[in-house]
Amino acid sequence: MPVKRKNRGRSKGRGKKGRSGFVFCSNCGRRIPEDKAIKRVVWVPTVPGAVARELEKQGTFVPRKREVRYYCVSCAIHFGVARIRARDERKELPEEMLSKRFKI
Repeated sequence: MPVKRKNRGRSKGRGKKGRSGFVFCSNCGRRIPEDKAIKRVVWVPTVPGAVARELEKQGTFVPRKREVRYYCVSCAIHFGVARIRARDERKELPEEMLSKRFKI
């Protein structure tokens, strides 16, 4: 049977890893494999947005907490978190991934 992608849309690796766990999409709640989900880390202020902006104008420190968001592929594309790249661009790594990997 033909396969559309070499890695079948997953980042499991080639060893004897076995099954990966599941996470829930932060947007629609769909249950997706952890290695297929698109993961984004967002720093969210602990106070509401309008209050945080007002406090930052005054020069006070606004604490932020680290929030990990997982998106299913359809939600990530729909909300602009991930983009569909052209066929020849798919072979290359995006700039943001290059800077993380090689510390440019």
